[in-house]
Amino acid sequence: MADNIDFGKTASDYAQHREGFPRTLLSRLQSYAIGLSGQSILDIGTGTGTLARQFALQGSRVSALDVASELIEQAKLLDRLVGAEVDYHLGNAEALPFADCSMDVISAGQCWHWFNAELVARECHRVLKPGGALVICHFDWLPIVGNMVELTESLILKHNSNWSMGGGSGLYPRWLSDLSTEGFQHLETFSFDLDVPYSHERWCGRIRASAGISASLSPLQVHNFDKEHQATLASRFPDEPLQIPHRVWSLIARKTWS
Repeated sequence: MADNIDFGKTASDYAQHREGFPRTLLSRLQSYAIGLSGQSILDIGTGTGTLARQFALQGSRVSALDVASELIEQAKLLDRLVGAEVDYHLGNAEALPFADCSMDVISAGQCWHWFNAELVARECHRVLKPGGALVICHFDWLPIVGNMVELTESLILKHNSNWSMGGGSGLYPRWLSDLSTEGFQHLETFSFDLDVPYSHERWCGRIRASAGISASLSPLQVHNFDKEHQATLASRFPDEPLQIPHRVWSLIARKTWS
């Protein structure tokens, strides 16, 4: 993770306002034999456990790992609310504390860009069983000319000129090279789009929880951004809920049998 980014500072907003991966993604992954009952799954960069929890509720045996203890604590609270059982570990994805050939599936939701890809891909290959799957998932807002996302991204840049994650398409072809270089095969991708409804309050909370705001700015800077963001929403996009376009993208790769 980048040195100046600390998602631990976003833990409360992250848990309350960041939309989790949609159920449609989990259904599609099951068609690839991912997320099945009884499978051993490791979710790396788990954050508040949005993927781990859904896998657990489907009957998988789930372990999850993150570098931020604050996010893990929020994940445990959310798990208790729905009766999910996940075994959490505080640690670094570049040095996984799991045995060789011990997992059927490793998932990475909304986090691959924070890793040293070479080291993490190598570690995932080590920990997966032969025939096991590594799945990388993203769930990204889409900036479209004139929409709320484009305006929000311009405000983030106004308050944090170091932010470099705007203007995305929600597609990540580079990740395919990351995995094929480390011996993964049978790579497949899929994507689909959907609108996610957000109230003004939740959208503001969602943006505070992003890398460009609470994870990298001071409390005063966050306050100043949030004040302007709320005022902009009220004046430019007063109707609620906001319909925020998102793209779900997933890459699935296999560790082949020796």
